[in-house]
Amino acid sequence: MGLADLHIHTIYSYDGTASVPAVLTRAKQIGLDVIAITDHDEIAGSLKALELAPQYGVEVIPAIEITTAEGDLLALNITQKVARDLPLIETILKVGELGGFCIAPHPMAGGFGMKSLNAYSILRALRNVEVAQILIGIETYNATTIDKMSNHYARILGNKLNLAQTASSDAHVIEAIGLGVTEFQGHTAQDLMHALQAGHVGQRKQKEWNSVRILGSWAANYVGSTFTRLANAA
Repeated sequence: MGLADLHIHTIYSYDGTASVPAVLTRAKQIGLDVIAITDHDEIAGSLKALELAPQYGVEVIPAIEITTAEGDLLALNITQKVARDLPLIETILKVGELGGFCIAPHPMAGGFGMKSLNAYSILRALRNVEVAQILIGIETYNATTIDKMSNHYARILGNKLNLAQTASSDAHVIEAIGLGVTEFQGHTAQDLMHALQAGHVGQRKQKEWNSVRILGSWAANYVGSTFTRLANAA
């Protein structure tokens, strides 16, 4: 059984705290086969991970978390940025033109600056036949969301849709990587993509962190990574 964490942030995100090599090292240590680095509206960290991945024995799917006009969207298997703040349907179609596919992350989650798609936006988008070929997954378990009820609502929505239900960490700190992972038959990125398209994936969850630990760990790591982030931005 393969294991993938498809929602990870690095210092290339405004709110990330981990370097790309640190993410790859951690992924290898905990036994992940595939990861996607999904920095906010930035793909440089993901492309760097793609370049370094063979040294770590982990496969990387190039990806980005795009801010759409209706909420965040994970775009996977693309190697260039997509403009932010476009309507959801337009964004998904642009991802498709680039040969990528999409997953709706932390749908309906609120609080602490979350920008999430609501059920109406997802359902309306899926009425478009082209969109339905590209938006193939919904994140029904986000390990580090503060809004824990959103996972419950996401599962309810996911059970009504013909989409792969993924689990991810949405890690903004090293220690959170792998708290939620997607299981699939095989071990390669290609195996994973076939499983997502067929909807044949499972979920593996570690013990949940409470909101105090999530926020406290992020704050401590954010302060601790200040020099690294400034050096990266220079």
